[in-house]
Amino acid sequence: MHALETRQLTLSYGERNIIEALDLRIPRWQITVFIGSNGSGKSTLLRSLARLLKPKQGAILLDGESIAKQSTKEVAKRLAILPQGPTAPEGLTVLQLVKQGRYPYQSWLQQWSEEDERMVTKALAATQLTELANQPVDSLSGGQRQRAWIAMTLAQGTETILLDEPTTYLDMAHQIEILDLLYELNRTEQRTIVMVLHDLNLACRYAHHIVAVHNRSVYAEGSPDAVMTEEMVRHVFQMECQITRDPLYGTPMCIPFSKSRLTTAAEPRQMVHA
Repeated sequence: MHALETRQLTLSYGERNIIEALDLRIPRWQITVFIGSNGSGKSTLLRSLARLLKPKQGAILLDGESIAKQSTKEVAKRLAILPQGPTAPEGLTVLQLVKQGRYPYQSWLQQWSEEDERMVTKALAATQLTELANQPVDSLSGGQRQRAWIAMTLAQGTETILLDEPTTYLDMAHQIEILDLLYELNRTEQRTIVMVLHDLNLACRYAHHIVAVHNRSVYAEGSPDAVMTEEMVRHVFQMECQITRDPLYGTPMCIPFSKSRLTTAAEPRQMVHA
């Protein structure tokens, strides 16, 4: 059984269809990355998988059951989503933020429990934030802040985690830090992770499964080796490139062509004299 599945899914904003009649299966216990040009619908698709956007037509299945027929709390116990660029109220501490991940388990009859405490403690440790638990979220660096939000989703205790561009606005070091964290969560805890990434080379390095979204559907899906081709980049991103191998990890690496640089590269450089 797949973690998530769509059947003839159509998504729209007003009269404009973003995704049309899509059949898609997200493999369980793997890292799946959505790629595509700006406006291709990859973030819209991710939001629909979390039931944040109602389909125009078709169905979404979570663990084999229609997500539309499940209660909000039931879905939240099985699936967590981290949207792009989340913000916390001013002064909210890391611990207070992470505790919010336990909201699906709270009710009038069941208040804060030992299990809630254990899950929060475990999430802080997994994201290396234990010593920063009492710090305000807005005082953290970009990478630390993103780890705090990921800790909140971990505290939720779901098998499946969706992340919309989790490395946006982060420098290269913090991007690797966040993606390494997600990779380890998948490897050690078998979390099913689905995320949107813009960087094709990082997508190839960390994903088991890549979905290239284009023209209201899926242009290609499969392993990085199967999907990351010069033809795919040309078709989906309207860009010429060369696909080679990452010298460290052996995964596909996209080297884009720049028309202006290709034109000027062969020209002799002019010496500038003071």
